[in-house]
Amino acid sequence: MFKILGLLRGVAALILVATFTVPAMAQAQGPAKTVVLVHGAFADGSSWAKVIPLLKKAGLKVIAVQNPLDSLEHDVAFTNRALDLAEGPVVLVGHSWGGVVITEAGLHEKVKSLVYVASYAPDVGQSLVDTVKGYPEAPGQAFFVKDAKGFFRISDEGVFKHFAADLTPAEQEVVAATQGAFSSTAVVTPVTKAAWKKVPTFVVVSGNDTINPPQMQRDQVKKLDARSVEVASSHVVMLSHPDVVAKMILEAAR
Repeated sequence: MFKILGLLRGVAALILVATFTVPAMAQAQGPAKTVVLVHGAFADGSSWAKVIPLLKKAGLKVIAVQNPLDSLEHDVAFTNRALDLAEGPVVLVGHSWGGVVITEAGLHEKVKSLVYVASYAPDVGQSLVDTVKGYPEAPGQAFFVKDAKGFFRISDEGVFKHFAADLTPAEQEVVAATQGAFSSTAVVTPVTKAAWKKVPTFVVVSGNDTINPPQMQRDQVKKLDARSVEVASSHVVMLSHPDVVAKMILEAAR
C-alpha cells in the first residue's frame, strides 16, 4: 500500500513539474515576437536608432537595453530583466561587447536565436580579451583612453577615424557625445555559459572594422556554425548599414 502511495506521489510530482516547465520551453518556439538589442561598449541604446524602425515596420516588438557597462555581471542582469519583460519568443542581438553579454544571457528560456553584430563570442571560461588573442591589435584601440578609476572611453579622433568612420560628421558627433564609459575589468571577465552552443546563431561581419578584427569575426562564424553576412563597414555597422543588420535579425526571427 505504502509503495503504491509513494508511486502515485512520484507521478503527481512529475505531472506538476511538466505543468510548469513545458510552457516555458514552448515559449521559444515559432516566429519571434520581440527583439532585444544589447549595445556594445562606448555606446548606449540609441546605437540601434536606425534598426529599430525597420524591425517595428516588420511587426516585431523591440527593447533596446541600456546597460551600465561597469561589469559583465551587471550588463547580463540588465539584459535578463529586459528578457523577463519581453514577449517571447525573442531574438537576442548583441553588438561588439554586447556579444559577450548575449553569450552569457542567451540561454534564457524566451530566446529562440542569437545575432552577433561585429561582436565578440567567447567560449566558456574565456573573456573578451581571450577572443582576440593571436590577432593583430586593431588600430582603433590606440585611441582608447582610461581614466583614474579604470574606465575607458574613445577619444573624439578615435570615433571619427575608426569607431564610426563611415558615418556623417554630424552622426559621428552624436556617437562621440553619447558614448558610455566602459569598465576595464569587464574585458577580462570570463563567461560561464556559451549560449551559441545551444541556440541558433547568426552573425553580421563588419569587413572594414578597425576596432574588432574582421578576420576574428570571420573565424567566429565557423566556430559558431552560424549563418552570416559581411558588409564593408566600420565597427558601427548597425548605424552605417542598418538595412543589412535588420535583414539578418528578421531572418533570425523567422
